[in-house]
Amino acid sequence: MLTHFTPLDHLLLKCQHFWRFEPFHESRSRQHRFANTPLATWLDGLSASDAHTLKHDVSSVYQQLQTFIPELKDIEPLVALEHSSTMPLELDSHLATGIPGRKLEQITAMGSQALSAHSGVEWLEWCAGKGFLGRILAHHSGQSVTSFEWQQPLCEYGQAEALKQNLPVTFIQGDAFHCDHQHVFNNKQHAVALHACGDLHVSLMKHAMDHQLAALSIAPCCYHLIQDDQYQPLSSLGKQSALTLSKSELRIPLQETVTGGERVERHRYQEMSYRLGLDELLREELGLSEYQPIPSVKKSQLQLGFIEFCKWAAQRKGFELPDCDFKRYQRLGEERFARMEKLSLVQMAFHRPLEMWLILDKSLYLQEHGYKVHLTEFCEKKITPRNILIHAVL
Repeated sequence: MLTHFTPLDHLLLKCQHFWRFEPFHESRSRQHRFANTPLATWLDGLSASDAHTLKHDVSSVYQQLQTFIPELKDIEPLVALEHSSTMPLELDSHLATGIPGRKLEQITAMGSQALSAHSGVEWLEWCAGKGFLGRILAHHSGQSVTSFEWQQPLCEYGQAEALKQNLPVTFIQGDAFHCDHQHVFNNKQHAVALHACGDLHVSLMKHAMDHQLAALSIAPCCYHLIQDDQYQPLSSLGKQSALTLSKSELRIPLQETVTGGERVERHRYQEMSYRLGLDELLREELGLSEYQPIPSVKKSQLQLGFIEFCKWAAQRKGFELPDCDFKRYQRLGEERFARMEKLSLVQMAFHRPLEMWLILDKSLYLQEHGYKVHLTEFCEKKITPRNILIHAVL
C-alpha cells in the first residue's frame, strides 16, 4: 500500500486537468477544456455507438487514451486488486427472503469473505439496515451479532426476523457518530459494514481503534457523504498530500455504475438530454447564467415529452416559460448529451484511481494503528462497482 499510494498521489495531481471537472457543465460549449487538442479530435471522431461501447469497457478507455495522456500507462498496476477466490454463500430460502437480487449477491459475496477471514468470537454489523448480512453471519457462524442501526423501524423489522429465525442477533438503535460505546463495542468483535456511506465507515474505523476491535471488513461507498466541505485525509501520507477533494469531486468514483439494461439507459438519455435542453433554454431565453437544479422527475413525466417536462420544471422552480422554439432546445440538449458522454470518457479513466487513493488512505490509517490490512475485490463489478473490501485484523 505504501508503494502504491505515493505514485498514485503524484499521478492524480499531475493529471488533475483531465478529471477535475464536471462533464455535465463542461458540455455547454464546444470550446471545452480539451478543445483544439488531439484529444478533442479523437473525441469528436467517436460515434454515439463508440462512446457507448467504451463507457462499458474501462480497459479499452485506458488503452485509447494513453496516446493523449501517457501517464495512464502507469495507472492500471496501481489500481489492480486481486479478486476474491472465496465462493459466495449458498443460502436457505428463509435467509434470502426479502433481499433484492443484486443486493443478495453483494451480501453473499461479502459474507463469504468475512466468514473465511473471521477473527474474534462475535460480530458487529455496522449501519445494519434490516440486518440481512448480520442474520446470515449468525446463521453460518453460530456466533452472536450486534446489529447497529439508526432507523428504528429497520431495527424493529430486523429484530423480529432474527427472533423468527431463532438467531442470536441483537439490534441496537443509535447514532453512528454519538453511540453508547459500552453497549455497542468490545474487543472480541469482528465488525462488518457493507456500503456504509462516507463518514459512517470512517466513524466505525475510529470506534474500532478506540475499542481495539479484533477485525474489520468494510466495503466503503458514497465517499461524498461527509460532514466537512472537503475530504479529510486520515493517514500520515494522506495528510502530507497536496491533493484536495471537494464533495463534488468525491462523487467522481461513483459515476461508474452497473448497467441497468437498454430501458434504463434510454430513460437516462431522455432525462439528461431534457435537463440539458432546458438549461440551454433558460440561459438563452431568460438570461440565467447559472444552472438551475431541477427536482427528481418520474418516468411518467418524461414520457409526456420535452415541452411538458419544461412546463413541469417551470412550475416547480417558479419561472415563466417564454414562447420559443422548443424543438431547437431539445436538439441542443441531445447534442450536449452526446458531448457530455464523450467528455465523461476522459474522466472515467480516473474513477478507480481516485477511489483507490481514498481506499489506500483509509487502509494506511488502519495500518498505522496496528491493523494488518488486506484489500480485495469481493465481487464482480457487474454486481456492484463499489466492490472493494478493506479487511483489517488487529
